[in-house]
Amino acid sequence: MENLYVFGTGNAQATHCYNTCFALRDGDEYFMVDAGGGNGILRILEDMDVDICHIHNIFVTHEHTDHILGIVWMVRMIATAMRKSAYEGELQIYCHQDLVETISTICRLTMQGKFYKMIGSRIFLVPVEDGETVHILDYDVTFFDILSTKAKQFGFTTTLKNGLKFTCAGDEPYNPDCRAYVEGSDWLLHEAFCLYRDREIFAPYEKHHSTVKEACELAGELNIPNLVLWHTEDKQLAQRKALYTEEGREYYHGNLLVPEDREIISL
Repeated sequence: MENLYVFGTGNAQATHCYNTCFALRDGDEYFMVDAGGGNGILRILEDMDVDICHIHNIFVTHEHTDHILGIVWMVRMIATAMRKSAYEGELQIYCHQDLVETISTICRLTMQGKFYKMIGSRIFLVPVEDGETVHILDYDVTFFDILSTKAKQFGFTTTLKNGLKFTCAGDEPYNPDCRAYVEGSDWLLHEAFCLYRDREIFAPYEKHHSTVKEACELAGELNIPNLVLWHTEDKQLAQRKALYTEEGREYYHGNLLVPEDREIISL
């Protein structure tokens, strides 16, 4: 059975939960997507019993701090494991072309040379193009430009072993020009910065984010059976699941999930 491992669910300024990142688990291996903004990812992986030696594929969506800085810690720890002969094989880090130099530079400036030199020998930065399909684990993963209004960002879509289409739309509202990639998805991962009723408090539109209402209306319009909402504010974290679900039900009648950090979802 394939599972979605939810490492973090918060936005860039969240302090009570971790930044949004996740992995698809297939057997003993994980396809990891982003790593959040710091070394908190290491504690989360430990808590969820995810062995970094079973992470050989990571996708970095874009350059924002809450998505890219955690990758430095992943490279650091995996390079250490490699040097200790505890990690078998290679690590592939997929990203759009513009991110290759960014990730390399951050790693060069922040870690010892003995770790940095693993990049290009056993750790590889692999550029992907808009619309390109890459075979990762047992999946054909198609990456696509989400047409961000801020930093260039890619999402992806793939078909799971159970035949269901699984799509990550990034951390900005769905752009209709991406319809060919998102339409027909059985699982859609979409950001929801806050409740619609709280839009004047959190100003999601100024940051080019959506609310629960817009995300749910979109899923209803596209007939998405399963919708995961995350990349949210964290000021009402204890009630977030209940509040977001309640508001979402007004606009969407499919399977609505508002996960907490460290949840595991069966796909």
